[in-house]
Amino acid sequence: MIKVFTVPLQEDLTEFTQFLWQQQVPHRVVEDGEFQALWIEASVNPEDIYALYQMWREGGDLSQMQFSVLTVEPSSGAGQQRNFLELAKTAWFSTSLIVVSIVLSFAIGFGDNVELLRYFSIADLVQRDDGIYSTGLAGTIETMEYWRLITPIFLHFSAAHIIFNILWIWIAGTRIECLHGRLPLVVLVVFSGVASNLAQYWVSGPLFGGLSGVVFAFLGYCWLWDRLYAPKLGLPTALMGFMVFWLALGYSGILSSVGFGSIANTAHLAGLVAGLIFVPLGKRLAKAKG
Repeated sequence: MIKVFTVPLQEDLTEFTQFLWQQQVPHRVVEDGEFQALWIEASVNPEDIYALYQMWREGGDLSQMQFSVLTVEPSSGAGQQRNFLELAKTAWFSTSLIVVSIVLSFAIGFGDNVELLRYFSIADLVQRDDGIYSTGLAGTIETMEYWRLITPIFLHFSAAHIIFNILWIWIAGTRIECLHGRLPLVVLVVFSGVASNLAQYWVSGPLFGGLSGVVFAFLGYCWLWDRLYAPKLGLPTALMGFMVFWLALGYSGILSSVGFGSIANTAHLAGLVAGLIFVPLGKRLAKAKG
């Protein structure tokens, strides 16, 4: 992405950003210290956007403006790498979710290293000759190991599972973080992570993990936000259909048979519901940031 301009946090860009969304100009407003910066996709000419902003600042009526998106030449490989690194730095919480998930999933050997896995599962695990036993959620509460309520989201048991999840965290998580700020994203991760972990534990016990519940929360949040509010997060309108289809695949057992391992379907459903009901609170938190 390309930074177009930087203005103080006190400046209200809502009308301008709404106009950009109406004109289908992909962009993000990102906090940068005491300022906010407008970023656009590399395919859009930043000079046109800045000229449009200047006209708006001088009192121009956006509803009367005729504007079409003018694109620039595709960036080189070096430019694409720079844009990737800039986004990773700006949306560092989303990036951290991905990094921690990769590190812990490999560290536990995708489930083979039970001795390490036990420290991050929702309840402590004890491996014996005849199987694996758990202290249960009651043991987690009694020992006050409350981090266990969230840490299962970082544990993955197959390569296909973690690749699917980190791709959606990158697509949806960075959008939420850049447009709404870090606080709404952090709260959404904790809320949906704990909710999906508890729901999955209730139906299957402690041997589960993955970011899927959080991913479904992100997708549900983006879908409903774009139906109700602006500026839009800009994910495809067919997103809800995809989520329902993926849930159906999970419950059918097809995903397990093609390499995704045992699917935490209840976590998916609980995460989706969590993301949908979080939207009003996300709106309040997003407003509070500016």
